[in-house]
Amino acid sequence: MITAVEPPKLSRNEGLKAGNPLLSGTIAETLADPAAERFSEDDYEFLKFHGIYQQDDRDKRKVAKHYMLMVRTKFPGGVLNAAQYLACDKLASEYGNNTLRITTRQDFQFHGIVKSNLRQTMKSLNEALISTIAACGDVERNVMAPPTPSTGPLVDFILEEARKLSDALAPKTPAYHSIWVDGQELKLNPETKANFVDPLYGKTYLPRKFKTAFAIPPLNDIDIFTNDLGFIVITENERLAGYNLIAGGGMGMSHSNAATFPRLADVIGFLAPQHLEAVSKAVLTVHRDFGDRTNRKHARLKYVLEERGVDWFRGEVEKRAGIKLEPARPFEFTRQGDLLGWHKQSNGQSFLGLFVENGRVRDEASYRLKSGLREVIARFQPEVRLTASQNLLLVNVPAERRTELDNILADHGVSTANPFSPTRIASMACPALPTCGLALAESERVMPDTLTQIEKLLSELGLSTEELIVRMTGCPNGCARPFMAELAFVGKAPNKYQLYLGGNEASTRLNRLYKDSVKGEDLIPELRALLTRFLKQRLDKERFGDFCERVVLKELPVAAHATPVAAH
Repeated sequence: MITAVEPPKLSRNEGLKAGNPLLSGTIAETLADPAAERFSEDDYEFLKFHGIYQQDDRDKRKVAKHYMLMVRTKFPGGVLNAAQYLACDKLASEYGNNTLRITTRQDFQFHGIVKSNLRQTMKSLNEALISTIAACGDVERNVMAPPTPSTGPLVDFILEEARKLSDALAPKTPAYHSIWVDGQELKLNPETKANFVDPLYGKTYLPRKFKTAFAIPPLNDIDIFTNDLGFIVITENERLAGYNLIAGGGMGMSHSNAATFPRLADVIGFLAPQHLEAVSKAVLTVHRDFGDRTNRKHARLKYVLEERGVDWFRGEVEKRAGIKLEPARPFEFTRQGDLLGWHKQSNGQSFLGLFVENGRVRDEASYRLKSGLREVIARFQPEVRLTASQNLLLVNVPAERRTELDNILADHGVSTANPFSPTRIASMACPALPTCGLALAESERVMPDTLTQIEKLLSELGLSTEELIVRMTGCPNGCARPFMAELAFVGKAPNKYQLYLGGNEASTRLNRLYKDSVKGEDLIPELRALLTRFLKQRLDKERFGDFCERVVLKELPVAAHATPVAAH
């Protein structure tokens, strides 16, 4: 007797995409209806592909749900010109909450936009030649690349490659242009709408999001191993020889679900520069065809690599790209982070790196960063580059005008010397409450005070010049890449955090869970005990993360998914 095997039940999102592959939903109709205070649950999913999240102010939930929207831009390599920056600054003031938030993927996020202002926000962005398509959703997200001019002569070339690759991997639905640029519903018959097939993604796009990045050793300013797809630049005599391909990285996990875990990307092989697009599309379509469409918590490319292995994956990529990958070439990363302050560029101009705490560009009391940046960017017209550590670079400033720029920022309470502790500069936090619907605990709002307490503790122990890479998130989805930090606080419940230890300076090693649930008020006492031990037992010049890996974590049971340092 032959028993029929039931086909696997696909996730709800798969049905939505299959039923409306244009990704238009009823967005245009809802925009046109002034009585509709919010978008439907289905349109909530479609909006993501347009770079928009529908949220509500969680501080006001006890009274009523106050709906608002977050809009995310898409800047390949984090690059935008002065006019585009000024357009973003204006929109944040007119329609958002008067702040710009630099994301950990080199974009801007606008928070607090109400539905009645959404269309004008999107229209104004497009008029400034700024796109938001695929900044979210089950597609290729923003392609990241090293933004810092002083890292080498190849930076501008790699930024251009990131722009080209971003265009090549962008979804082709005409709905985005129709809704946000033309301002109307896409005029197609239902059958045409239902049968649209994207030439790269197919009818149902990817099982989950897909993240791509470039990095130029020895500076790992992009956290390259946290991406689904990565290209490590390999040079010979300061010229591009090609790229080491890596794949299968990702940060997100779910509490109490051992089948989900953060993972470092595997090094797959070496490719020549001319094969970049073909290999990218090959990796992306492996995810498209083999990713899990039944369980979105298990749908990232990292689980395909984990379960099928590097050899299988390499063969599949080679078959799809029509090339043979060479063995990976040697490389080494020594540190992560940004070059802040003034630096000379290879073209004779200067760039200024400014620390932006948690990426939030705002005016607050005497520290008026948003106003100061607006004035200097309007006057000096620099190129602006956003970094993966949520900082900002002003590029191509004439050397003779540095003092003039310094004085303008000083008038706004901003010092170009970035007079912050090494630990504060190395920190990151996700937005969390009140805007993120996934947040289980506070993050951005408590991180500054948490860092002040850490700085006080370091000073008491004689460690005030020590750099600790500290990251905090309100949930385990990993938006601030906490699982790469030397010290991380990951929200588990209101005012309760998991404590992770053991990342390294080069951001090539995952940390590990040290304590599963620590109250907010107990984080500093826990850290005091660890730092006191560090002070007594550290090796010469040993970093805190390396000490934790060498000593503290060796005392814990081996974690099932404790990924080792990435192979060089």
